[in-house]
Amino acid sequence: MTTVYTTECLLRILADEYRACVNGQRLNLAATVSGVNPLIDQFLNAEGIQKFTAYLDFRAAVHRYQLEHQVSGIVWRHIAIADQTLSYPEVDEQLIALPSDLKILQAAKPEVLNFWQQIVSGDQDVQTTAMDLYLGVNRGQDYQAIGEADVKQIAQRTEWASLTKHQHINFLELVLQLGWGKPNEALYKRGWPESGSEFVYAVSPGHAPISLA
Repeated sequence: MTTVYTTECLLRILADEYRACVNGQRLNLAATVSGVNPLIDQFLNAEGIQKFTAYLDFRAAVHRYQLEHQVSGIVWRHIAIADQTLSYPEVDEQLIALPSDLKILQAAKPEVLNFWQQIVSGDQDVQTTAMDLYLGVNRGQDYQAIGEADVKQIAQRTEWASLTKHQHINFLELVLQLGWGKPNEALYKRGWPESGSEFVYAVSPGHAPISLA
């Protein structure tokens, strides 16, 4: 009986392959600079492109393997703030989501939003004050102030949610990604409009976001 690799095995294989490509052990010799823009091409290193392309080719093969053998792209993330903790599913950025994975993400969305709400609203059990909210705009290059009602409207028209925390002494930033479509195509408008994301930044009062998508 043929053994099917698990999600964790595929991630280890990809990590090993990435190191091999970076070290020059894997090259796609057919990959060259674009030839479209000579001004840009002069700054591109041919060997670097060959290394990067070799890894992308290998990753595409892994994605085909996922589909053929129905191997999930989901990993479970854990986040803790004060005495509140949350475990939630997320598709690893090196893998793709199966249709069944999208259902798991959609089912987890209410719990993610509930955790978010407890933190940003200054829930007494969490022992925090209400946080300032900002929406990422201009492809993540800027942000604008918004309210909780705005976040709820965005959440209603998106399919899944994910969280990222940045915390230092006397500072907390909690980034809420509200997405739709395929997670691996939702960043940077790569799959727009079928896939995409909105990013909401909750920060300690009086502070601005320190990270942008």
